[in-house]
This record gives sequence, structure tokens and C-alpha cells, in this order.
Amino acid sequence: MPKHQNPPRLFEPIRLRDLDVAHRLWVAAMCQYSAIDGMPQAWHLAHLGSFAIGRAGLIITEATAVSPEGRITKEDAGIWTDDQAAKWAEIVDFIHSQGVPVAMQLAHAGRKASTKPPYLGRGYQEPSDGGWETVGPSVRAFGELPPPRALSVDEIQQVVRDFADAARRAVAAGCDAVEIHGAHGYLQHQFLSPLSNDRTDEYGGDAEGRSRLTRETVQAVRDVIPDGMPLFIRLSATDWVEGGWSIDDTVALVPELVELGVDFVSVSSAGNDHRQDIPIGPGYQLPLARAVRQRAGVPVGAAGLITEPQQAESALVDGAADVIFGARQFLREPGFALRAAAELGGVLEWPRQYRMARFEGSIP
Repeated sequence: MPKHQNPPRLFEPIRLRDLDVAHRLWVAAMCQYSAIDGMPQAWHLAHLGSFAIGRAGLIITEATAVSPEGRITKEDAGIWTDDQAAKWAEIVDFIHSQGVPVAMQLAHAGRKASTKPPYLGRGYQEPSDGGWETVGPSVRAFGELPPPRALSVDEIQQVVRDFADAARRAVAAGCDAVEIHGAHGYLQHQFLSPLSNDRTDEYGGDAEGRSRLTRETVQAVRDVIPDGMPLFIRLSATDWVEGGWSIDDTVALVPELVELGVDFVSVSSAGNDHRQDIPIGPGYQLPLARAVRQRAGVPVGAAGLITEPQQAESALVDGAADVIFGARQFLREPGFALRAAAELGGVLEWPRQYRMARFEGSIP
């Protein structure tokens, strides 16, 4: 395969505030449903550590709950205690030993909480079986899940404090960045979308009201992390449902979030309504990422069936994104970045323990 001019765009560094990332092929957050009482386990070290050994540019932890009731499942990892943060620090230390930075994704599942993990068929986890009452912006159910209890204003403000406290712990654990999970139909997204938020108080109504929780969360997190630490947010750019959250809504909101201290937007979509009609195909979310990047003027990451190095490179060269996220492809191939570098002519140093297995053309 012909090489690109060195370095290919995918293997150019990127700087966000004081964080320098060696290249632009990053690992997206992927839930593992393997924690015990929110505590990450040896599995998390092996799982995330494999991507560091494979020289991903940056690794984002799985959706890490800011409170017990914020977990998607009771097997989700969390960071609502100092003990959890200490365990995360061990994982972060190993990833750093491989020269790879880490961002922690902070999350609250809202009305999509207390579900069974995929290997048990999903569905609601009854309180009698370790589940709990779910909460949301309004008494509107997601699919066949039970309707949540609508949060009071005081409880909403506690959610904001929970995100800020979790961000402090992420900093203490040694993370290099923090990402607020505002996508995929979880609590932040539930507030944003009129399909799930019919409140009539200051946290509902028009776009300003529905985005208040997200704006307050961004401000609170920005206030407690170092000035030099970048703040990411992951957004579903559209619900893919008529009358729902749209790309125009996203493009209008992002500059406000940038003013509050967001440095980078991970662009995804969907997850908030079963009526969603998603045009799934290779790179299907790239037009959304391009729109946010061009119209909102902020560095963005793109994801969605990007599985080959040339595909990732083309997306960057074409101006659709600044960073490419892999998820399932990294599960299939933890050394995806190493292969991409070999195929495209990028410069990545292999771990000394693995150098006997270098791809032809790789840099020693």
C-alpha cells in the first residue's frame, strides 16, 4: 500500500490546553459491566492497558458513574468514592507508563439506569435484585423501562455537584482530561431533548432551559479541574427523530459550552428514543462531526463504523474531524494504532516487549 507524506494527518500530534497527544487515533469509552460496587477490577487494567500497549493516542475510560444511582447497570464502574479513585489511579499509572494519556468519562444514566448488562439481556433490574428507582427530567419512560421519577431542582443541583466531585477525584487519580457524557440518551442528553424533557421550570421549556443542566455541569467541572487540563464533552448531535434534539440544536449549544470552558467535542448521535431512524453505514456520523467542527468552530472527534486506517486518514484530510475514535475496532484489534501507523507511514514506537512482532515498515 502506498505511503502518505510523513506524517500522515492521523499521526500528527494535537494539543488541547496543556495536554499534548502524540496522534489522533483514540479509544472511545466502552462499558465493560465488570465492576463491583463501582470499583474497577483487574479486568479494567488489562482491558485499558492493552490499548496503551497498542499505542492508542489517548484512552477514554468507560462511562464512569458520578453516583450509585447514575450507573447504567450495577456492574458499572464509578468514581463517587475516594477508594474508587485510588483504584483508578493504579490503572492510570500503568497507562501512563506506556506514554499514553487518559481521559475519564463522567456519566449519569438517568432514566436508562438500573438495567441488566447486555450479557443478561438488558431490561430493568428490579430493586429486589440489586436495582434502584431511576430518575430523569420528567416522568417519561425510555421504551419498556419504568417511568423515572422527575428530579427536583435541589436534586438537579446535587447532580451538578456530583459531577464536580467526580471530576476532582479524576484529577486526583492522575487523569489528563475529563469528559462529560452528554450523549446516548443518558441524563444530560435527556434534559437536552424535548422528547424526554417536558419540564416547565428553569430546567425545561425552550433550548436555554433544557440545556441549563449541561451548562451548569460544564461550569462546575471546569471550576474544579486545573486550568491546563482540557475538558471534553460527548454529545449526541441528533436524536434521529423528528421533533427531537437536532444538529442545529447542537451547533447552537456548542459555542456556549466553549465559552464555559469546553475544549473538545466528541460527536456521536442517537440513544434517546426507540423511534430513531439511524442511517447506519461506514462513517455515518462524519457529516455530524463536520457540521459541528465547521459551524461551531471547535476541535471535534468523530466515531461510527470507522474501521480502517485509510478511512480514518481520509476523514481527517477531508476536514470532517480533528480526531478519530475507535471502539469495537480496538476490541477486535488492541494494536489498531500500530497497524494504522505501519500502513500509513506514521511514526509509533512499539513496546520493547513486542518489537519482534512489528509490522513490516513499522518504526523501531
